[in-house]
Amino acid sequence: SRKVMELDTRGSHFYLAMYWAEALANQNEDQDLRTIFSKVASSLKEQESKIIDELKNAQGVSQNIGGYYKPNSELAAKAMRPSQTLNGILANI
Repeated sequence: SRKVMELDTRGSHFYLAMYWAEALANQNEDQDLRTIFSKVASSLKEQESKIIDELKNAQGVSQNIGGYYKPNSELAAKAMRPSQTLNGILANI
């Protein structure tokens, strides 16, 4: 949504990641993937409300990303990945 405090593409990316993790955790063809993503899916589900709150609370404030056509990678990543909880879960994969 383009309205502040409603989910935007960052929220849809979170849900896409959570549903993929759940699908990989529930499949039976690759046990290694199942083991890895069972933990990820569980963490994402347990932390869902906190992650969504972090994503919503990042909205409504202008962001300096160091340029429009060639943004600074670190500043853009900080703006587009505002949930420390989600970042931590993904970093452990």
